[in-house]
Amino acid sequence: MRLAYQSQARFDCPRVDAIQLNLNCRDEIIPILRALQHLYGDSSARQEILDLVGKDVNDASSRKHGRGGLDYWSIIVLAAVRLGCNFDYDKLQDLAEQHRNLRWMMGIGDWQVHTELDWRRIRDNVCLLRPPTLEKINQVVVGCGHELEPEAITQVRGDTFVVETNIHYPTESSLIGDGLRKVITLAAKMADQHDLPGWRQHLHLLKNVKQLVREIGRASRAKRRGADRLKPGYKQLLALAEEQMQRARQLLQTLTFRLLDLDMTGLGIDVQKRELLHYMGLTEKVCDTARRRVLEGEAVPNEDKLFSIFEPHTELIKRGKQPDPIQYGHRVLVIEDAVGFICHYQVADNGVLDQDLMVPVMKKLQQRFGGRIQRASFDRGFHTPDNQQKLADLVPHPCIPKKGSVVGRKQQAEASVQFREARQNHPGVESAIGALQSGNGQERCRDKSEEGYERYVGLGMLGRNLQTLGKLLLAQEDAKCQAAKSKRKKKKAA
Repeated sequence: MRLAYQSQARFDCPRVDAIQLNLNCRDEIIPILRALQHLYGDSSARQEILDLVGKDVNDASSRKHGRGGLDYWSIIVLAAVRLGCNFDYDKLQDLAEQHRNLRWMMGIGDWQVHTELDWRRIRDNVCLLRPPTLEKINQVVVGCGHELEPEAITQVRGDTFVVETNIHYPTESSLIGDGLRKVITLAAKMADQHDLPGWRQHLHLLKNVKQLVREIGRASRAKRRGADRLKPGYKQLLALAEEQMQRARQLLQTLTFRLLDLDMTGLGIDVQKRELLHYMGLTEKVCDTARRRVLEGEAVPNEDKLFSIFEPHTELIKRGKQPDPIQYGHRVLVIEDAVGFICHYQVADNGVLDQDLMVPVMKKLQQRFGGRIQRASFDRGFHTPDNQQKLADLVPHPCIPKKGSVVGRKQQAEASVQFREARQNHPGVESAIGALQSGNGQERCRDKSEEGYERYVGLGMLGRNLQTLGKLLLAQEDAKCQAAKSKRKKKKAA
């Protein structure tokens, strides 16, 4: 049975709003816990968050039956701390077992010494949260912050950055090697389970694949120029890949006929077949790209390429910025208000440019905040003549620098005071992006799958917003305490 939160008071655990935090500690967990206290004390915000979590955790089941699991509030606390402090699950497990204030925040008392909080249990519960749910929870947090600072939403600034996927540097040979390793391993496992012949030497096949990939890598690093040096290795690797694909198809066909003869429904075989077919399809796609590029000399566009067997949603992004002019991941748009809340974030689809994101997002934000946004600034990457006009129709004081040095200087010379102030304050969003990357794990996604990537981004934004809310609360309560210190400049009163 799952509880929404521990509503019954315990002798060994203080109430959440009565937990005393060390305000002279500069660790990021202090403002996060203070923000969680505030959300817990706001009954409407707490109930909205718990309802959102409940729909994900017990969507197809009843929370009143079955084994007792983590309550909804505990899941939110662990999700907030995970990337709010940029922890992996092992560190989060140790913290959940040893950090007294965190355990009290979860409703775990001092007498509950043997509460099982294995990292797998934490991961499985946090991963129940869907990306749209995290987006709505972020909106609740931002709403609580705007109750404290109502004028924060009047000024926003936005920019994109790349959150990389956790992949190795992609080459066709290494990707074919990855695919063949998965196909051969899965096929050998299925053949062994059903006593089918043909895969007894799968370890030897894996060794051959590894050797061919290494030879191609050495050839690509040779001083002799030209693609001809790669052709012999790729011919052997592609021939081996085609042979293994054919053998895997024969295995699936034999297994299907055997199940039909035995009048069996397949049970768990369908899952294994889908997984094998998935990796076979991706491997064949990479083989086709390698054949076109290396053997036929065709210039293959990036849209036709695959950059990871395990993260096939990965996109190649050429930003031209040092030290990483080329990155593998997705663009993430963040829009920050005047106080520092990430009031909107969005993972861009593959092929979508910065200039395509701005207008739809700003329309959505103006509707969400009742048209209260008065000033919005973006950088040159968002500029088009159409975007200039549409943003001017949406907000009274738009700020998008035009491309080109001559045009840009002319625009700056003719600009209004509001435009110049927006340009002067716009680099602050770069600071927010740097904080997300260094403090909230948004430099590289450590979770798997496309949904896991979007969840990871959502957790990072949640951690940043909670830290901003906590510092805001602490500054109002005791502006001189160490936990409330922030490098963000305060706007001077007129």
